[in-house]
Amino acid sequence: MLEKVAFTMYPVTDVKRARAFYEGLLGLETHGTEKIGENMAWIEYDLPGGGCFALADFTEDVPHANSGGTIAFEVSDLDELIAHLKNNGVAFASDMFHSPVCRMAVCLDPDGNSLLLHQLKNK
Repeated sequence: MLEKVAFTMYPVTDVKRARAFYEGLLGLETHGTEKIGENMAWIEYDLPGGGCFALADFTEDVPHANSGGTIAFEVSDLDELIAHLKNNGVAFASDMFHSPVCRMAVCLDPDGNSLLLHQLKNK
């Protein structure tokens, strides 16, 4: 019955700050920003390998690193991205850790949502 993951959404409290992080620091490009009401926004980012990531400022969900869900972004150069983010003051919830097939680190967006940055070892 299920066909695919339609989107992953994170709640944010400050749309301008969130867009500066996701677009300015991570380089995501929006394909759709909608006003849901007078002061409510929904922002969508199509991801290069497929899928959609969205931000919303109108849900009752409270952004938090321990909210139970984490998106994992596959990256081409984990060391370079970590250095770039740290140089721009991004907080990390973990140091780099290794599995048999990948390297990962967890950073926090400006609202405290956790993002797992992931690089396969064969890349």
